[in-house]
Amino acid sequence: MGRGIAQVAAQTGHKTIVREVSDAFNEKGKAAIVKSLDKLVQREKLSGADRDAALANLRFTTDLSALDQCDIVVEAVTEDLEIKNDLWKSLDDICPERTIFASNTSSLTIAAMAAVTKRSDRFVGLHFFNPVPLMKLVEVVRTVTTSRESFDKAMAFGRALEKEPVAAKDSSGFIVNLLLVPYLIDAIRAVEQGVGSVEDIDKGMVLGTGHPMGPFTLLDFVGLDTTYKIANIMFDEYREKRYAPPPLLRRMVYAGWYGKKTGKGFYDYSSDPPSASDLGL
Repeated sequence: MGRGIAQVAAQTGHKTIVREVSDAFNEKGKAAIVKSLDKLVQREKLSGADRDAALANLRFTTDLSALDQCDIVVEAVTEDLEIKNDLWKSLDDICPERTIFASNTSSLTIAAMAAVTKRSDRFVGLHFFNPVPLMKLVEVVRTVTTSRESFDKAMAFGRALEKEPVAAKDSSGFIVNLLLVPYLIDAIRAVEQGVGSVEDIDKGMVLGTGHPMGPFTLLDFVGLDTTYKIANIMFDEYREKRYAPPPLLRRMVYAGWYGKKTGKGFYDYSSDPPSASDLGL
């Protein structure tokens, strides 16, 4: 997510600093951005000159203090409040007063992060969608302490990235995941209960409702570990069963079946096309 956000920022003419925890991660991120831009050039959706200009707008570093002159900082670290807040505390001392802080969290509340800083009025959510270079939506989240000026600047920044911003309330899951997560969880429960197979449920939702991909294909793409973590956060927030991770999801995460990134989830990606995994049901 972070490299996708960096790519669209650089493509739209913003001088962008990418800060990672190691040089190895920076090299991996840079290579992925170059590959993504090259694909756009090959498909004639981007000129070679524009690709070169985007890459010239990027600077990679492991030094957090390199962000000391940024107008906006967008955080996209792992979905763990303690890790995020440790980062925000450090950045609060480094960045000037004008800097707006924005979290790309998909499930944590913005207020829980803004509260650890001295700039809760300049703290927003900017929730992008994966893959960021292709997905047009960004949820702009205003919490109770966010000033109107900061919120308006965040909306304008979203448009400057050539995204379609929507205003969202600071509640866990915001708009999209508030509706999407129960749908994904219900699909897993449907398989547990024998309503249909993974393949048939996917096919039904694609052909019957016009979704671009079925729920299990989407779960594998997002990552079952990520979905499990998000569902737990949302269940803790709302205490409603529809957000509770089903036992099957928990077992798959324990087994290391995270989806496409590990080669196995609801589908086994060792063959092409992938086949449905044996879930032992």
